[in-house]
Formats: sequence, structure tokens, C-alpha cells
Amino acid sequence: QVQLVESGGGSVQAGDSLRLSCAASGSNFHRYTMAWFRQAPGKEREFVIGISWAGGSPNYADSVKGRFTISRDNAENMVYLQMNSLKPEDTAVYYCAGKSLGSIVTTPANTYFYWGQGTQVTVSS
Repeated sequence: QVQLVESGGGSVQAGDSLRLSCAASGSNFHRYTMAWFRQAPGKEREFVIGISWAGGSPNYADSVKGRFTISRDNAENMVYLQMNSLKPEDTAVYYCAGKSLGSIVTTPANTYFYWGQGTQVTVSS
């Protein structure tokens, strides 16, 4: 069974940085498009950032452009989310998501088939 496992969440102060990791297991990960979503209490799950597993430009939510970056290591089946200049409004559960078909990053959550359990990020002011 394909599995995604996030790690690296925690509690930080505004302006700090945090790096989230997503470890994937299964097959054909070199063809996966990967993305990060987040969900704050009382709000819908929203797209944060995504990138094709092999090739293609990252796709960013406007709220994180210039602060967050996504990277991948296909040899290790890992994807990362580097978060800089964190703000209290970034507080949410962050989810790693993947899809096995297509090389274009999409933003709707229902276009992704594989999900991690989420990791909490809390930013205080």
C-alpha cells in the first residue's frame, strides 16, 4: 500500500523557519506529482504548494509565495516543505499529498489520491 508520512511540525515564533518532510513508500514515485495542503480549524483544506516529481515548475499559493519552497529527492522518495518567515496565519495541520498520473500540479484536494496523516504547525506572535 502506498503511504505518505509527514514529519517536522512543531511550535515556533513568528518569523522563524521550519522544514517539513514527507516520506513516501510504494512504487513509481518518480512519476508522482506532489503537493502540500494545510487546514486550519474551521477552514477548508487549502492548497499550499506543489511540484511535479520529475520536472516542471512549482505552483504556489499566493499567501506563501516568496516564503515557502518545495523540493524533492526522488532517489530517497522524499519531498520537503521549507517554510520561512512564518506568520501566525500559517498555523494549520499540514498534509503531504501525491498523485500518480499527470505531470502538472493541480490545486483541488480531490485530485490527489495519496495523503499523509498531517503534522501540526503552530506559529505564535
